[in-house]
Amino acid sequence: MSTPFTGALAKALRGGTGTTGRRRLSYPAVLLIIAGGILLLSALRALTGANDLTSSGQFGSALAAAVPIGLAGLGGLWAERSGVVNIGLEGMMMLGTFCAGWIGWQHGPWAAALAGLIGGALGGLVHAVATVTFGADHIISGVAMNILALGTTQYLAKLWFGAEGSAAQKAGGNDKQSPVMENMPDFSVPGVGGWLGSVEKHHWFLVSDLAGMLRGLVTNVSYLTIVAALLFVVTFFVLWRSPFGLRLRSCGESPVAAESLGVNVYTYKYAAVIVSGALAGLGGAFLAIGTHMYSDGQTGGRGYIGLATMISGNWRPGGVAMSAGLFGFMDSLQLRSGGPTVHALLLLVALLLIGFALWRLRGGRRTAALTGGAIAAVLIVWYGLTDAVPREFVDATPYVATLLVLSVSAQRLRMPKANGKPYRKGQAK
Repeated sequence: MSTPFTGALAKALRGGTGTTGRRRLSYPAVLLIIAGGILLLSALRALTGANDLTSSGQFGSALAAAVPIGLAGLGGLWAERSGVVNIGLEGMMMLGTFCAGWIGWQHGPWAAALAGLIGGALGGLVHAVATVTFGADHIISGVAMNILALGTTQYLAKLWFGAEGSAAQKAGGNDKQSPVMENMPDFSVPGVGGWLGSVEKHHWFLVSDLAGMLRGLVTNVSYLTIVAALLFVVTFFVLWRSPFGLRLRSCGESPVAAESLGVNVYTYKYAAVIVSGALAGLGGAFLAIGTHMYSDGQTGGRGYIGLATMISGNWRPGGVAMSAGLFGFMDSLQLRSGGPTVHALLLLVALLLIGFALWRLRGGRRTAALTGGAIAAVLIVWYGLTDAVPREFVDATPYVATLLVLSVSAQRLRMPKANGKPYRKGQAK
């Protein structure tokens, strides 16, 4: 419902974004990009014989790997849309994994998910107090949060899980992990898994590939995955289709203008950062629930990759979801020891870099074009001279993909205008 207040706020927000003349990808264009990506994967699978590239196992694993990364990215989106940089997503995920492991072995996976959400929210509250109330540098506060969360979880794990004679130790816990919790129920679309599996086994071009992808996305899906997908939809409608979201985003674009229109900027920043921590904590809880326990080092840098999904997704839920899917796909390769699959992807990356080089050359940017072409040539030679890639490179695949995506997408990104900038109450006066 539009009011004079929200109308003025929307006008101020549009004035601060500076994006009125920038083209945004339409839904048909996004669908066309997805269809092109599926066609490329199918062709690559047929050309290289790397059948796991489009298998149901690969895509089921990719979906599970994408959820914690996507939730961390969604959490970062909430914070940074309000103007608070949240480098502490990794630490908030750590708190989520620990709280989920602590509660989960005693009360089950759903209680673990709630505990992880609360643990991450507490981390978000600490970050909000430091940055919003005391005006601490956002980067320093985020790094401190990561260090604090690491030390806190390791100390409490020794105190609660590894204490001699404790109930947790008797149940199988130790200094590095919690006791095992119950399994989270999963969901399969009835009547489709069987015939999709039979089509997948034939390895027909595109048809079997689509069957494998769909089967991985509709069979044995955790209910927490469905919750995560709904959170993306809710985030879009709250932040882009409600007066609350308009006010929150105005705090990230021009807090002075928002304050002059009656918005309590501190309140909205606090709310956003706490929600940010809660979402990251839920992502951490997903990791603990998926492995049935908390273990030391469980997040494995996924909070930082989540931050990259937020940036490459241009601070929008749809972009975060697509980036999380890509990084989840790459993350699942290392989880499945996908040496031959990563080897096949070298050829795909080389072709994409050739296309990128031609596009840059057409735009007159010869340095970028030559760089892309040179890397593509190296990848083609590497692919031609080897049959697989080393295990160490497979383990590094998610991080290499992160750097490549950020490098390619850097030219079209625009963060909220006041993101990370200091703000004190009363500046509008």
